Amino acid sequence: MAIVINGSGTVTGISVGGLPDGIVDAGTLATNSVDSAELIDGSIDAAHLASGVGGVISIQTFTATGTYTRPAGITKALVYVVGGGGGATGSSVRGAGGGGGCAIEIVTVGSTEAVTIGGSGAGTSSGDASAGGTSSFGSHCSATGGSGGIAAGRGGAGGVGSNGDINLYGNAGGGYGTGVAGGSSIFGGAGAGCGDDTRNGNAYLGGGGGVEEGQGGDGGSGIVIVYEY
Repeated sequence: MAIVINGSGTVTGISVGGLPDGIVDAGTLATNSVDSAELIDGSIDAAHLASGVGGVISIQTFTATGTYTRPAGITKALVYVVGGGGGATGSSVRGAGGGGGCAIEIVTVGSTEAVTIGGSGAGTSSGDASAGGTSSFGSHCSATGGSGGIAAGRGGAGGVGSNGDINLYGNAGGGYGTGVAGGSSIFGGAGAGCGDDTRNGNAYLGGGGGVEEGQGGDGGSGIVIVYEY
C-alpha cells in the first residue's frame, strides 16, 4: 500500500489501523512537515525515531576506572574525556600543577567500552611534582594529564586531548612565587594559590594543585562523561 504526503499536507493511503512501528523516520518526512500540533501526545517515542533524531536519553559518569555498558536502544554517545591534574611543588621558588587535557568526540559505542581514569599528580615539598594520569574511553579518544610543577619555579604544562573531534589543552599552572594557583581543566577544578595552606585540585575535575609555602597540593583526578543518544 502506497502512502503519499503531498505539498498540500494531505496524507493518503493510510488504513484505519495506522502505520506499523518504525516505517516513519527523519528520511521519509519533509522538513517541518510534522509539528507538535499534528502528533497525538506520546505516539512517537525514542524507540521509533531514527538514530540521532532525539535529544540526550541518559548520562553515565566515570570517576574511577571501569567498564562502560551500552544501554538498550543507544547507538551514539557524546564523550568528554579529561586527564588528571598535575601536582604542585613547594620547593623554594615553587610551581603549580597543570590542568588535565580534554578530548570531546561523538562515537558509535560498542556493547562495552573500557574506561580509564587518570589519577591525580602528587604534590611535593621539594623537587619536581608528579604529572596527572591519562584518561581514555575505549580506543576512541584519550586525554593526558597535566604536568607537575617544576622545582626551578615553573608551573606544569596542561595536558591535551587526542583523537577526539575536539582536542583541548588544560591550563598551565602558575610559577615563581608563594600562593600560585594550579591550571584548570575544561571543568575548572584547579587548586587555589594560598600562602599558608595546601590546596589540592578538586577531585574528578582534572585541575592542577596549588602551592603554599613549603608544600604543593595534589592535582585532581580525571573524569569521563558519556551523554547517550
